[in-house]
Formats: sequence, C-alpha cells, structure tokens
Amino acid sequence: MDSYLMFLNCPAYMDKDGAARCGLPAEVHCRYTMNSTDGPLESAKISCPRGHHFNGPIDCLSVPEQPAATAESASPPLAGQSERPRARWDGEPP
Repeated sequence: MDSYLMFLNCPAYMDKDGAARCGLPAEVHCRYTMNSTDGPLESAKISCPRGHHFNGPIDCLSVPEQPAATAESASPPLAGQSERPRARWDGEPP
C-alpha cells in the first residue's frame, strides 16, 4: 500500500471582503472520486492548522496562483504623477 501526505493551500477567506486567504498548508485526509454529469471528479477532504475544513472537488479546493504583476502596476506613471503616492507622514503638511 502506497501512503504519502498531500497538501493543498487552504482556500478559506480570512476577511469579510474576500481579499485575504488563509493559505496555510491544508492536509488531505482522504481522496475519493465523485460522479458528475461531466464524468468523475477527483475530490478530497482537507483541513488546515487554523481549523478550516473543506470537502469537495480538488479543482474547487485549490487556490489559483496570483499573477506576479498586473498591467496597471507594470505601466509607467502618467505625466504629472509621482512614482508612488505620498502619504501625510512623508513630511507633507496636512
């Protein structure tokens, strides 16, 4: 019998806006196949150290990778704009 550990990044949202993900390694407790109208789906039951538990198709449990840079952040600033916005604590009077 082959036994090995498999981990996925935890897909749980950590804030109510849906912007921050847990991302801790979630252990796969069991893998199984679910039937669907499009054919069999590889599925799993996972849990992370923070106590998040998920059960479903692996495609839905895996968090897609974020792109390295977006087109907006990769473009140069427009004329009259500085490289980065200055905050009030940078010495600018209120």
